[in-house]
Amino acid sequence: MTNPMYDRLFGRHTGKETPFLRQADGAILTYDAFLRQAARFAHVLVDAGLQPGDRLAAQIEKSPEALALYAACVQAGVIFLPLNTAYTAGEMSYFIENSGAACVVCDPARSATLEPLAAGLGANVETLSGEGTGTLMNKAASKPFTFGTVARSGEDLAALLYTSGTTGRSKGAMLTQNNLLSNAQTLVDHWRFTANDVLVHALPIFHTHGLFVATNVMLLAGGAMIFLPKFDTDAVIGALADATSMMGVPTFYTRLLDDDRFTGELTRHMRLFVSGSAPLLAESHRQFERRTGHRILERYGMTETNMNTSNPYEGERRAGTVGFPLPGVDLKVTNAETGDMVPEGEVGQIEVRGPNVFKGYWRMPEKTAEELRGDGFFITGDLGRIDADGYVHIVGRNKDLIISGGYNIYPKEIELILDEQPGVVESAVIGVPHPDFGETVVGLLVAKPGEAPDLDSVLAKTAASLAKFKLPKKLIVVDALPRNTMGKVQKNILRATYAGLFTTA
Repeated sequence: MTNPMYDRLFGRHTGKETPFLRQADGAILTYDAFLRQAARFAHVLVDAGLQPGDRLAAQIEKSPEALALYAACVQAGVIFLPLNTAYTAGEMSYFIENSGAACVVCDPARSATLEPLAAGLGANVETLSGEGTGTLMNKAASKPFTFGTVARSGEDLAALLYTSGTTGRSKGAMLTQNNLLSNAQTLVDHWRFTANDVLVHALPIFHTHGLFVATNVMLLAGGAMIFLPKFDTDAVIGALADATSMMGVPTFYTRLLDDDRFTGELTRHMRLFVSGSAPLLAESHRQFERRTGHRILERYGMTETNMNTSNPYEGERRAGTVGFPLPGVDLKVTNAETGDMVPEGEVGQIEVRGPNVFKGYWRMPEKTAEELRGDGFFITGDLGRIDADGYVHIVGRNKDLIISGGYNIYPKEIELILDEQPGVVESAVIGVPHPDFGETVVGLLVAKPGEAPDLDSVLAKTAASLAKFKLPKKLIVVDALPRNTMGKVQKNILRATYAGLFTTA
């Protein structure tokens, strides 16, 4: 038995002195140097008593060493559990306990808080800072540069990724080696990545986008990454001259468009810009194309499945859509109550099936049975439709559906109209309690700098396009919309904030 993920993503690069990570300070880490560090980490993990199948929880800043820890876990057969650096000690307690993590790696600044917490849950703690210092580095310094890779099968778990948990406790998605490898290979082929590519990587690596899409794709292709600690406009603009491709969230692209240095000349040699993790506004699509001549490729994925659909590499990249199902992925739109497919163009719940779909939720068999059908289709919780040309449109989440007076209202339909109104940058539509209708519609608008949208005019124009029951009962101008790390609007926060607009306490 071999270790498919290590062999195909990492091991085949052993001895290669070609660049893998180009750092913000100009330093270059070769593939071989990276794998030597990973091997040293693997020795530390085994010496600490970690066995194949044990879980390692990592709450650490982005760095080459943090990425090497991921490789070390794969090589040692340890299940990697990356966690958002913003999580509090209370949240960490849940993840450590639920996952049964045997080891926690954290920033040295957090060790005093996490060590007693982890000890009480049976986990030991190592530290690793964003500068590459800490107990993990100290222990690794004396270890050999080679490590005997632990045999694993394609159906063994490679990672646990916890969902964002906006409706109750986060769920740990169990991702196998085959899940991750199959998706990476599909994306390398579909997006035409080769060893000649240099990717601007400014994403966090505790999330599927930065870790399993961007990183795994580049490892499989054998290219290089300009590995930035975070998104910084100056750093990204400086990096683009040496890059061929970039993956980001919509916020990255809107910030670049706000900078006059971001021009067609700067991007003329670029091959591909990819956006995901949150919807990209149609106006951002248009503005980006006008400015650079490039049309951003938007795709659709999630924690439990990695990537499901993509706009085409060649052909029309259609704004407001996430393209077509990727090769090997089955996608259907169904009636939430019956499970039957809905007619073309109608809105329903999106279900997907393929080698990318996770194995289930960690220690939650009942939740797994609710969302993963016996025939392999996963109920994503997203609402969408497929148009006459086969493009998939995401219209929202099931939990964001508004039911007012018995009518189903899809926020995205209203947001698309609000976003087009004069003086409006973007919008979020939510449902809030209403004494007569059960729920009613509220629109939150972010104004363009220095402008004040005429709310009466906005409402009148919306009324010209939508049935009366869909119209917002109230429009509110806000400074900004609350977002998570990956740029998704947190509508649960908005619903809580405005819950009392039409009801008394």
